[in-house]
Amino acid sequence: MQDSVTSIIDCKKWQREQSNSQSNVDVTVRELLGRIEQEGDAAVDEMSQQFDGFAPTWIELKSPEDYELEPELLQAIKDAASRIEGFAQFQRDKLIDSTYVDDCGEFGFRYQAIERIGAYIPGGRFPLISTALMTLIPARLAGCQERIACSPSDHPAILAAASLAGATGFLKLGGAQAIGAMAYGYDSMKPVQMVVGPGNQYVNAAKQLLSQTIQIDVAAGPSELLILADETVNQEWVIADMAAQAEHDPQAQSLLVSDSSELLNSVEASLANDSELKQLLDKEQIILLKADNIEHMIAFSNQYAPEHLLLADRRVDQSLLTNFGSLFVGENSAVAYGDYCSGPNHTLPTMGTANRSSGLSVLSFLKVQSVQAVHEVGRKKLSAMGEKIAEAEQLVWHKQSMAVRS
Repeated sequence: MQDSVTSIIDCKKWQREQSNSQSNVDVTVRELLGRIEQEGDAAVDEMSQQFDGFAPTWIELKSPEDYELEPELLQAIKDAASRIEGFAQFQRDKLIDSTYVDDCGEFGFRYQAIERIGAYIPGGRFPLISTALMTLIPARLAGCQERIACSPSDHPAILAAASLAGATGFLKLGGAQAIGAMAYGYDSMKPVQMVVGPGNQYVNAAKQLLSQTIQIDVAAGPSELLILADETVNQEWVIADMAAQAEHDPQAQSLLVSDSSELLNSVEASLANDSELKQLLDKEQIILLKADNIEHMIAFSNQYAPEHLLLADRRVDQSLLTNFGSLFVGENSAVAYGDYCSGPNHTLPTMGTANRSSGLSVLSFLKVQSVQAVHEVGRKKLSAMGEKIAEAEQLVWHKQSMAVRS
């Protein structure tokens, strides 16, 4: 157990370990993307065969019922999709075009959906059913007309989820070449304007390198969980929560912060008595941190800016917690619910970026556009203001375009 949260305020060791190797990844991915931009489909086909051993394939999606999934699994996917859609619809309903009128005219803003988006669904070790739901459903609710699902996996559960979530096309293709294909276009697919979804370091590098060409969601890193807890917390539950996030990948990290030495010592003993959990503790995928007081806990949380924040301490006012991807209030609120089926999106900022960015939502797929209509009286009033400023900036034609209307 760490004696003080200040002794490990920079807990994101993954960032430090990856900083050197990432430059090599960037060089490799930049070369791949350059080839795709220059050579088009032929380069994508060659890379898919080289790295994944198959040719890119368009798969026509069927009804979810046609994939012969276990009835219980299919129903669970449908129920999760319904909850995710319900939350996305709640978000969309709050995004209302609005205008006001003043003495110069009518001014306002409106929301306009991005037309074409791509959703990357990793193959990985497991079929990431939830990723298909979490990326495609909010895009559909936002009003995106084309929603291309792209994955190296054609697992029936992924296909069923993509179909249910509203994919308008499904391309079996993986890796950085998949991101390049979506950004530059492939076969009959026009270039998309946005790519969302997690992936390995090559996928993430491709998204970052193309971020001047397409919109992307968040800079994805290993999963993070921070738990703030007091001595009354159900220890079995929080241990399971920490292990759950740690199993995402070998770099994932779960932190338990408390001012209770009794709690931390007890949790440490429980972890040490289980060989699998002890290994996570030894590898610092699970970290136990001792805080001096509640204020110390809150300050650490806001500086760490975790992807997932579980508040299991009734003494802490949640309004004081300002930096997180998603907040889970109370020990009933397992982070795993958010991963799969509670409703809010699980695509969240990591590596401390929650102090300045948001997770995926319906709003991510919308452009906010301003609209203005100046009337006869307004043009004279605005010209009187604007001409003086344009003159001071020595922009002659700016001044003239207003002067002719005054």
